[in-house]
Amino acid sequence: MNKEEFLYALNSKLFGLPPSEIEERLTFYSEMIDDRMEEGLSEEEAVAAIGSVDDIARQIIEEIPLSRIMRNTAVPRKGLKVWHIVLLILGAPIWLPLLVAAFAVVLTVYVVLWVLVVCMFIVALCLIVAAVCSIPAAVFYVTSGSLSGAVFSIGAGLICAGLTILLIAVSILAAKGVAKLAPKVINGIKPAFIGKERTI
Repeated sequence: MNKEEFLYALNSKLFGLPPSEIEERLTFYSEMIDDRMEEGLSEEEAVAAIGSVDDIARQIIEEIPLSRIMRNTAVPRKGLKVWHIVLLILGAPIWLPLLVAAFAVVLTVYVVLWVLVVCMFIVALCLIVAAVCSIPAAVFYVTSGSLSGAVFSIGAGLICAGLTILLIAVSILAAKGVAKLAPKVINGIKPAFIGKERTI
């Protein structure tokens, strides 16, 4: 693939993004190819060294905020025609509640996931308290002459301590997973707002 083919393919993959973003990225990669050619690489080698068009396009789309992509695609460049406005107004009783409901469902699922993570940390805290409380209970059983009660208390405390360590590790992994979920969902939504790539 030569430079012109690479830039055309990249432009096609980015079709639907703000024109200023596309122009800026195409200029950047054009200069990058030129720099590699000045270092002694052939045009095809310079293009190959940059990477695949799909990976570069995906990276560019991930870097651009969703709000800028939506702003560019939500308002047509030529303006809305009268019949578009009429359809939007007449269809509002249908599409507006559906949009609000979809947003509410996604937000609710995300909040519920965080609530589950917080509950896991609370259970871990309760297990820590139970493990610590087993020590005075064991001392009480020893002073009252109940050796089996003391052994039971120490065993229960050790089990609670082990479960605490396990649950804290799982809770930290769950918190990291939920924290990474929002950017993945946003990056998954972005292609829906970008126009279909142009065919050659």
